[in-house]
Amino acid sequence: MPTNPAHIRLRRARAQALAGGVRERSAAAVVRRAVAIQAQDAVAADLGIRVRGAGLTAGGVRAAYEDDRSIVRSWFMRGTLHTVPAEDVRWLLRLLGPRLVAATAARYRQLGLDDALRSRADELFRAALAADGPLTRAELTERLGALGVGPVGQGPIHLIRHAALTGVLCHGPMRAGEATYVLLDDWLADHGTDPVRDDEAAAAELARRYAAGYGPADADDFAVWSGLPKPLSRKAWAPAGASASSRGGAEASEADTGGAPDMRLIPAFDNYLVAYRTRELAVPAAYEKQVWPGGGIIRATVLADGLAVGTWSRQAPGLPPRIDAFGGPDGPDGPQGPDGRDGPDALERLGSAARAALDAEAAAVAAFLAPDAP
Repeated sequence: MPTNPAHIRLRRARAQALAGGVRERSAAAVVRRAVAIQAQDAVAADLGIRVRGAGLTAGGVRAAYEDDRSIVRSWFMRGTLHTVPAEDVRWLLRLLGPRLVAATAARYRQLGLDDALRSRADELFRAALAADGPLTRAELTERLGALGVGPVGQGPIHLIRHAALTGVLCHGPMRAGEATYVLLDDWLADHGTDPVRDDEAAAAELARRYAAGYGPADADDFAVWSGLPKPLSRKAWAPAGASASSRGGAEASEADTGGAPDMRLIPAFDNYLVAYRTRELAVPAAYEKQVWPGGGIIRATVLADGLAVGTWSRQAPGLPPRIDAFGGPDGPDGPQGPDGRDGPDALERLGSAARAALDAEAAAVAAFLAPDAP
């Protein structure tokens, strides 16, 4: 693994289609490249696909979910909602599902969701979705009343998540802006069967894809991202890490960092901010609190060649996002001048070409989020 921080950062950003002008041509291609897109926030997931693609529209992303069914949203790495390629759903669930169910055992006990109740809920969801699906979370929760599970508290969502981890259901089409659930096997009936892999082979495949889509990285990074136990993740990483290290021609050079930077607006909870063991290569230590303010929040972030230079937030429909650059009068870089004037912020230091590129990226986000967007 290279040791120059700037080169590591640039290579990681390129691998994730976030720098060097790299962009994929379709939503499915983005998700395959990224292995999985963080999706606990559905709009943020769509924006995470957009930022890695060329000319993608909200309608095009939704078509990949609902018409082509080439990408699927459910619970995968670390028990978190992700969007993954449809062809990977089943083998990922076989690898991750039993481990995530076991890891949730204490929470199930706290909620009074024993093995028998979870199995009955799985079958109830299967029957309900076969008869009346797609169904929303509220509609599935209402059906749980037949099992004596009330609508208040975390019990219903944990039962829905359990049914997803056991391969009963997954997210389906949106209905009036609300997510619905469908039977996994019905939804992906046209995608055939995936290769049967034992745990070690599946973990090795996941490590190989992570190395290609996120490297340079190491075994600890893979363990953090995947959530797999250390013994299995380290064994899986050995061939993947060796293969990634042996690739020629991938090292960034000093010349690669010249010229106007590639400006991207990544959404809240983006892969780029959670896929590694440490944060300092992507976000300067002085500004970590602006990206991770606490309470589980990870803010949408402005990148310049993979380096965080600010945060951003959505505005009213049709308006470009608000950009809050790092530095300037409120940051550790300013005021800087002996005359007391405020120092330049991170965007001002990048120059006019970067600002123009950022304005274009902001306009693309506004167009993507517009109510009448195609």
